[in-house]
Amino acid sequence: MSKTVTKLDRDEVVFVARELVLREGPAALSMRRLATELDVGTPTIYWHVGSRDELVAAVVDAQAERLAERPIEGRTARDRVLSAALHIYAGAVEERAITSLAHQTGTSGRLLARLEAALVGELEAAGLRGAALGDAVRSILVVVTGSLVLTLRDYASRPDDRDHALWSGCDLDALTTDTLRAVVHRHVPPNKRSRS
Repeated sequence: MSKTVTKLDRDEVVFVARELVLREGPAALSMRRLATELDVGTPTIYWHVGSRDELVAAVVDAQAERLAERPIEGRTARDRVLSAALHIYAGAVEERAITSLAHQTGTSGRLLARLEAALVGELEAAGLRGAALGDAVRSILVVVTGSLVLTLRDYASRPDDRDHALWSGCDLDALTTDTLRAVVHRHVPPNKRSRS
């Protein structure tokens, strides 16, 4: 998908890099390949974004911004906390290639920081403070992380993996939602109205 760009800017380079990762996976993201996609020389890519590490950070940051735009919904504090927790899970699953890129490059924290901050904000709005807040955040993130490990795991590359048989036929999205709902109900007081 080479395209001729008359006036290239940093945002365009990051956009095309993101699209390349989504289309072909993290391994496809090289400065040379990106230059080919944009129909420019490799030095032009370096001039616009710096190093490959800076490019990866920019792609991850762009995805983090997109994820942070998702509205948190719900009439009660429990509903809003659940919504915030599900945004973390869904955001990582929906565009797995970006999640994989962030994982491979140690930038997962950048990818999810805003969503995790939104979760903490909703828990604080529900009245949780101190140890209760810490316990709730840890419990929710353990469920999200565990679900992501199972959901994002590449069974196709390990057909003899016995764990695959354990989870085949299981609706992990529904299981994650149900488990998160139970954890939220354990930590967030009932009948608390949302702040919105």
